[in-house]
Amino acid sequence: METHPDIVAMRNRHEMAERFATTPRAQAVEAMALITGLYLAASPWIAGFNNFSTLAVNNLITGIAYALLMSGGFGRAYERSHSMAWGACVLSVWTIFAPWVVAGDVSTTRTIVNNIIVGVIALMLALMAAAAARPVDQSSGDRSSAGR
Repeated sequence: METHPDIVAMRNRHEMAERFATTPRAQAVEAMALITGLYLAASPWIAGFNNFSTLAVNNLITGIAYALLMSGGFGRAYERSHSMAWGACVLSVWTIFAPWVVAGDVSTTRTIVNNIIVGVIALMLALMAAAAARPVDQSSGDRSSAGR
């Protein structure tokens, strides 16, 4: 059973993913993304717009979700992190547009500047994670099609 081609391919994919996850670049992106997500969650209180309750709650939830997606909160399978990074991209774009979309009059200079800067940084980190996880996806796909 240990020599079955599917098991060997799966083992090789996991070893490659683990090697990728231990690179300094992957760890740096993960650490910066965690800090960005935590800042986004706390930004209403740090930047001083916590009286806009809809945007404060939005940033809290979005920041926690971003931090969990980007910091490996759901597991260490880097071939799956490609889609999680794209989910984080969506959260980043939402962060940029949130001051104009959420209910209430929350589009002040402070909220707009905060969310645009944090959203752009989060988007760049998510795109870096998506690009970095892509070679793992491609190589695992090549192996499975070559084995047929």
